[in-house]
Amino acid sequence: MDRFQAMTAFVRVVDAGSFSAAARLLHVGQPAVSKTVAQLEAQLDVRLLTRSTRGLMPTEAGQRFYEHAKAALQEADEAELAARGAGRGLSGQLRLSAAPTFARLHVIPHLPRFLAAHPELSVDVVLDDRPIDLVSEGIDVSLRTGSLPDSGAVSRRLARSRHSVLATPRYFARAGRPAVPADLAAHEAVLFTQRAQAWRFRRESTEMSVMVQGRVRLSAAEGIRAAVLADMGLTIASDWMFAPELASGNVERVLTDWKLPELDLWALFPAGRLISAKARAFASFVEAQLSTSAPELSLAVDA
Repeated sequence: MDRFQAMTAFVRVVDAGSFSAAARLLHVGQPAVSKTVAQLEAQLDVRLLTRSTRGLMPTEAGQRFYEHAKAALQEADEAELAARGAGRGLSGQLRLSAAPTFARLHVIPHLPRFLAAHPELSVDVVLDDRPIDLVSEGIDVSLRTGSLPDSGAVSRRLARSRHSVLATPRYFARAGRPAVPADLAAHEAVLFTQRAQAWRFRRESTEMSVMVQGRVRLSAAEGIRAAVLADMGLTIASDWMFAPELASGNVERVLTDWKLPELDLWALFPAGRLISAKARAFASFVEAQLSTSAPELSLAVDA
């Protein structure tokens, strides 16, 4: 039995909470994972896992082995990279997650360049608008915008975008352009169910909050985009979310002399383990990509 593969399988089982979930992450059958862990227990002559109402849990001995195995796997990853040299690139698998709209516009189109720089690396991309459990899903790095959940994950801020009131020229031709934030109360808003509907504006020392109304509420950013582009109303969104349309003029900003709270992009790394070289490299790649390919859409971020 390959010791490295056995440790990898065991760590995945503990992270995911079940043999079946670990098998999906490892792209193998569940029987193979169960057999590998059983052989590891036999080799060590100790029980590593026990069943509970929450699924498979490590025993006391299993927890100690898990912590050391995870650190050893991480150190092996770093040692391989150092031995191969930076010019050889990264290898293995990188599992990342991101919101679908952000990934479609700002990550996936640039993946070929990242993969070309690392020909022995493969990437699994998990797309979900909702925050996911990085540990149970086996995520190496997650790209998230907005405020950070209280998850204990290690975070690094990569970029910042302005928020703007946006709509199509056709909508503004029909409904008129708001001149001051208070005018928004009379407009049809496309509403994001995951965000408060009181929009807060600031100009110099003046602040105001405007309650907006609309007949369309959507739970995903891609739906917001589709509704706005169908001339259904205006919305508040980051420049990242409508980058192509802002560049082409198919969507326009209004109330540009008023400021809305800015939006941060974060790289989240699972708590309780070292950050892999693959995850760090990908986060730096995204950071550089946003600053060079569309600098007009990103604001300066303090380190």
